[in-house]
Amino acid sequence: MLKNFVTYSISALLAAAALSASAAQLSGDARAAIPHDVQQLVVIDYRAMQNSNTAMQLRDRVMPPDLKSFEEALRKSGLNDNHDVDQLAFALFRLGSSTDSLETVGIAQGQFDMDSIMASFKKQKVVPKTIRTNKTYPLARTGMVLCFVDPSTMVFGSPEAVKAALDVRDGLKPGMLTNGSIMDAMRSVDSQPLWSVLDKSGTQIMMKQVLGEAGSVADYESVRKRLDSSWYGMDFQHGVKFNLTISTGDSFAAATVSSLLSAAVLYKKMSGNEVEKAALAATDISSNSGLLNIHFATSDNDFNTLLNSSLFQSMVR
Repeated sequence: MLKNFVTYSISALLAAAALSASAAQLSGDARAAIPHDVQQLVVIDYRAMQNSNTAMQLRDRVMPPDLKSFEEALRKSGLNDNHDVDQLAFALFRLGSSTDSLETVGIAQGQFDMDSIMASFKKQKVVPKTIRTNKTYPLARTGMVLCFVDPSTMVFGSPEAVKAALDVRDGLKPGMLTNGSIMDAMRSVDSQPLWSVLDKSGTQIMMKQVLGEAGSVADYESVRKRLDSSWYGMDFQHGVKFNLTISTGDSFAAATVSSLLSAAVLYKKMSGNEVEKAALAATDISSNSGLLNIHFATSDNDFNTLLNSSLFQSMVR
């Protein structure tokens, strides 16, 4: 049941077993560059990830091709990942009203040596394209561009995604700051070292994938449209902790989805080995006042053992 959930929000695993207690909060400039129709936003403490051998090994195992392209684009930009980038955010958003037209924009926060970066671009004969007062620089053979909106904030991604972000920042298009449900969800988790929020559409897609075959039963279909938003945070200060909350708007919907998830976990326990059974036993599912809560906690040693299990291999395959 976890396979598609991890695939859908795989960005969260980039820093697994690595994050410190510091919060990964977005700056005002970063928030102001995110388009309104966000389907999922993931924010990670990139510096902490780079400082952990375990995290880097895990990253190599689970990072999907699109995020590998993002990282490669950052490296080729002339940035020194270990010193310049403190936090990374990835926003998956809709272009216009179509749910099928999705783009991903990356936002890097840190202290960037602009003189060195510009000198690197000049040496590579990189010619920028101007969008109003913004200069976007193509990244060698990646199809991506980047733009420094200020000395500590950079947006990068496809030309379409970066233009959309710049349109928001320049006040030409509505941004995430006017998306009440996303902003409310953020306030619940942005004090965590790693966190993510999903809107109504993203939450419904996620839960459909998490439940697998169980998601096609009549009980789930009766509550699917009541899944309003979701958010999760991860903390690795004392062991591994993962907390996911899904807002359904009413107690019946939350209780129904809670029952379906509990049944899926029970089924997996019956077929798993001892390590997997212990991991699933460490997963608590409950509902209260229209909120579905999923909590997972384990020690560092048990988590490292889980990484070598067939359950984890099936999650990232």
